[in-house]
Amino acid sequence: MSHLPVIVGMGGINPAGRTSGHQAFRRTVLDALPADQQRQTVQGLAALMRLVAPGDTPDAESLRAAVLNHTLVRRNESAAFSAPGLPANRQATLALDAPLAFTLRRRQLPDHLPAHWEVRERDAKTVTVHVPEGDFNALLPDAQTPRVKAAGQLPRGFEPAALYRSVHHPRGLSMAIFGASDCLKASGLDWEHLRDRLDPDQIAVYAGNSIGQLDDQGWGGLLKSLVTGQRATSKQMPLGYGQMPADFINAYVLGSVGGTGAALGACASFLYNLRLGIDDIRAGRRRVVMVGTADAPITPEIVEGFRTMGALADDAGLKALDALTLLTDADYQRACRPFARNCGFTIAESSQFVMLMDDALALEEGAEILGAVPDVFVNADGFKRSISAPGIGNYVTLGKAAALVRDMLGETALKERSFLHAHGTGTPKNRTTESHVFDEIARAHGISAWPVAAIKAFVGHSQGSAAGDQLASALGSFAHGMLPGIPTLDAVADDVYSERLRFSRTPIAFDADAGFLNAKGFGGNNATGVVLSPRVTEKLLEKRHGAAAVSAWRARREGVRDAAAAYLEQADQGHYQPRYQFGEAVLEGPELAIHADRIEIPGYARPVSLRPANPFGRLDDDADSEEA
Repeated sequence: MSHLPVIVGMGGINPAGRTSGHQAFRRTVLDALPADQQRQTVQGLAALMRLVAPGDTPDAESLRAAVLNHTLVRRNESAAFSAPGLPANRQATLALDAPLAFTLRRRQLPDHLPAHWEVRERDAKTVTVHVPEGDFNALLPDAQTPRVKAAGQLPRGFEPAALYRSVHHPRGLSMAIFGASDCLKASGLDWEHLRDRLDPDQIAVYAGNSIGQLDDQGWGGLLKSLVTGQRATSKQMPLGYGQMPADFINAYVLGSVGGTGAALGACASFLYNLRLGIDDIRAGRRRVVMVGTADAPITPEIVEGFRTMGALADDAGLKALDALTLLTDADYQRACRPFARNCGFTIAESSQFVMLMDDALALEEGAEILGAVPDVFVNADGFKRSISAPGIGNYVTLGKAAALVRDMLGETALKERSFLHAHGTGTPKNRTTESHVFDEIARAHGISAWPVAAIKAFVGHSQGSAAGDQLASALGSFAHGMLPGIPTLDAVADDVYSERLRFSRTPIAFDADAGFLNAKGFGGNNATGVVLSPRVTEKLLEKRHGAAAVSAWRARREGVRDAAAAYLEQADQGHYQPRYQFGEAVLEGPELAIHADRIEIPGYARPVSLRPANPFGRLDDDADSEEA
């Protein structure tokens, strides 16, 4: 019997807030919540944003405006995008009408002097340079007015690197540390206990992002160091790799020696990593897997790159949509408009992590089960005219996913109790092509009004973490019994295939059994994941393991719930303390006890088994002798 991968923990941070405890989800449906939940959400976000001192009880009403205005998609608040503008240089050729002389420090001289320069020593540290009349090539400092000012930034005031002993960590990696820690602590599980009862090789981490760390602490600073006259650091090269979130979690959060890696699939990267975890658990190779992504792409260079492609909602496009001469803060908050008249996506940052466990272990540990993820389907587009254009692979992935839900839960559940979490980027091309995929699969299964959510309307497009944002929202929908609306959808665009789809501007009550997480990445990286509700998952567990086992699990779950609730209470007051164990219990090899069938590791209760499954049989002289 195949193992069922269940979700026993979730954590992270995006522009809507903290993932654990469904804080970010509640921000996206805030006005539809009861008054006490609205107050709790605003107070928790105010603490996260450092609008009040940690531990203080804020007045929700007095802080509500600040919380609402500085979460979700909004005007970019980064210093680099503020006045006087983006730092830049402009190439210029100066025609010198007279000889030029200037003084500078000796160590600032170029290694290769222009042939017409004359250098004279002034003292031990400075020189005077004489340049004759004629052309003089120079870079003139400049500041460019940003053409794209909308972004999905983390809530203002929240700085993950300030929560632990980070030293020149790229933003994406500090977000990964927070996200994985939030996931682990919110699960209510004792990691040391869990690790001690498993073979270390039964644990895995699959985490990465779509384009690496491209801020100044990572490859961004490395790649521009020479042309800007800066020195490269010893950390920029290694910390820029796309798989580094997994490496950081292994080395500083979990201390895992099990499976590791990252699958990069552009905007589908989270689902690619989720598929690795699902496959491992279903096959019995691993019993616990941490899956996630952390993307921090809001840098001037990346924004300019996407703008040049024509992919982003820039100021000119937003003005044209609404016939405006000036954009207000309210206009920037409406920048991302999935399935409406739109002009491009809104870049965002996010870190999302889930902990998967096989269903038998989850029952034994009394884990809180947030849902199940039976499969993720991935297909390419085939031949394409443009590497960035959508293709046919998404029809295949969603078709497979819908068929799986029909086979697992029945036709009624698919037709009446499932929903779509659209990739929903907010681009003209996406609104047409993705809606056609949805509409055609709905037609094939006789679905007449398939509900569609589009979380990017709230949090923007976080690149490789986008499907993580979708999964966190889907789990929130299961917990609260409602789907977020698409508030920027004034009207469905004329070229959207909406005959069999259900769109809403406001949250809708919906009792769901299953959700579909859809991702369409550059290059033809299509993925659709299936997530099942906790209620349906419990029914599957009872069918697979029996009523007595499920009853015993519910009893064990109470202690786990108490531990999770204690963490969430502290987190809502602004106390986080990410798990970061730098330089602790470091092993380098000589400490190991190595045997033919196992390796014993100090600090790990169980050894690593060296007896992998051999599906190919045995072929050697010893085997022949035994048969004789």
